[in-house]
Amino acid sequence: MVNFIGKTVKYKNDSYGELSSIEIISAPNNGSIEKICVPINEDNTDYQNILQWVADGNTIEEAD
Repeated sequence: MVNFIGKTVKYKNDSYGELSSIEIISAPNNGSIEKICVPINEDNTDYQNILQWVADGNTIEEAD
């Protein structure tokens, strides 16, 4: 299970304004910024982990 504590988890829209992915942004201790985009796809294991994280009471931020 991916640990999303201390990270920003936010929906992202594609260029047509359609919901397409979830972006996870973290800032590790080395000062860099890491971004991961997870497609909204039921077969994707990272997406499944995010759904479990939400089921555990967490919230994904809305897209801009």
